[in-house]
Amino acid sequence: MEPPSTGGVHQSAAGNNSTHKFHPCDEAVIATNDDASDCKRCAVRLGYWKDDYIGYFVRNQERKAPEINRGYFARVKGVEMCVEKFLKKTSGNCQIINLGCGFDTLYFRLRDTAHQVKNFIELDFPTVTARKCYTIKRNKALLAKIHDEDGEVRLSPTDLHGPNYHLMGVDLRNLDEVDNKLQQAEVDYTLPTIFLAECVLVYIEAQNCRNLLKWIAQKFQAAVFVNYEQVNMNDRFGEVMLNNLRSRGCSLAGVESCLSLETQNQRFKDCGWSGARAWDMVQVYESISTAERQRIERLEMLDEGELLLQLFQHYCLVVAWLGLAFQDLDITVEELMSSLNID
Repeated sequence: MEPPSTGGVHQSAAGNNSTHKFHPCDEAVIATNDDASDCKRCAVRLGYWKDDYIGYFVRNQERKAPEINRGYFARVKGVEMCVEKFLKKTSGNCQIINLGCGFDTLYFRLRDTAHQVKNFIELDFPTVTARKCYTIKRNKALLAKIHDEDGEVRLSPTDLHGPNYHLMGVDLRNLDEVDNKLQQAEVDYTLPTIFLAECVLVYIEAQNCRNLLKWIAQKFQAAVFVNYEQVNMNDRFGEVMLNNLRSRGCSLAGVESCLSLETQNQRFKDCGWSGARAWDMVQVYESISTAERQRIERLEMLDEGELLLQLFQHYCLVVAWLGLAFQDLDITVEELMSSLNID
C-alpha cells in the first residue's frame, strides 16, 4: 500500500476535552504498558511470533528471561486464537474493541491478513493514546494501514479516527465518557463485537469493573469478552506477585476476581453475561499446535521449567459471551488442525 498523502490527514488541536482525574495508582498502571510492550518486542525479535509493527512503538533492546518470552508467546497466541475463531464465525461482519489497548498492534497485523472487520476501536488512558497517536502520525507505514483512498484520518493529541480504526483516550471507570467515545467511533451496538482486555480489569476497582461489564452486557446484543489476567492469587506465589506489583505502586484493585478460574467466570455471570469459561495458561499453552510449541521451544533453552509452570498457573484466559451465538468459542485446537500439525 502506498503511503498516504498528507492531504488525507486532518489535525485538530482540540484533543481530549474531558478532565482526567488521576487515581493514585494510575501512573504505575500506565507504566505496565511499557513493560508489556518491551517484553513483546523482545520475544518478537527472537522469533517467537511475527509482528512487523511493535518496533515502531518500542525501541528497547533489552533481553528478557526465556520463561518471560514463552509466557508472552502463550498470551499473544491465546488471545489470537479467540480472535481468529470469532472472525471466522462472523465472516468479518463484526467489531473489535480493545480495552486498555496500550501499544498493541493487532489492528496493523490483521491488515496484513485476509481478515476484515467493520470497525476496530482502541481505548486507553489519554497519556497512553497520546503516545500511540504520535507514533502512528510520524510513521508512514502505520498511517498507511489506517488510511485508504476514500477515507481521511482525523487526529487530535489523544485521539485518532480513520475509516474503520479509532484510537481514543478515556478512563474506563467513567461510563459516560466511554459511551461518548464509542459514539464518536461510530460503534454499532447491534453488530457482533469482541472485547479484548489484557491485564486491565484487575487494575480497576471492583465496583467500577462491575459497572463496566454490566454496561457492556446491557448495550451490546451479541458479544464476546476475552480477558487475560492473573489467577490463583491466594497462594504463596500469588502473594509474591502481588507484593512485587504493590512495591511498584500498583495495587491490584480487582484482585478478588482473580482468586480462581471460578471467580473469574463468576465476575461475568454476576454482571449479566450469558456464560463464561476460563483456562489457566498451562491449558492455553497445551492447546497451541505441537509443531508451533516445538518451534518456539527450540529458540531458547529453558534452565528451570518450574518457574514457567508457576507463571502459567497464575495467569488465565477467560472467554465470556452474550447471547448464544458464541457460547462454543474456546481455545481447543480442532482435531483436524492438530493432527495435520498446521498452526
